[in-house]
Amino acid sequence: MRHLGVLRGSGRLECKGEALGRADYELDGYLVRQGEIAASGEIHMEAGALAEAFGRNGLVLRTDDGLALSIRFSGKRLPPSSTVAHADVREGLPAEIAWRRRGYPEP
Repeated sequence: MRHLGVLRGSGRLECKGEALGRADYELDGYLVRQGEIAASGEIHMEAGALAEAFGRNGLVLRTDDGLALSIRFSGKRLPPSSTVAHADVREGLPAEIAWRRRGYPEP
């Protein structure tokens, strides 16, 4: 597994086309094996919106720079006042070469 860099930015979290709220994200990308990229990191949202999204299937983060990231929260429980949750991404990530071209920097 090789670290490719970090995706940071903002976007809109949706579930099956329904907007749940604005979100900021910071995701570390990894080349798992040739042609397979995964990412994990933090999603930051207003507490009520995050609580509504947490545990749902079919979440997509539509980033302001045009990506549609399939999001799955990895925790089992979320405190009601929490504004941050850990998430994993397996679909919608840039290809390996794009991480280099777009210059997603290491932290």
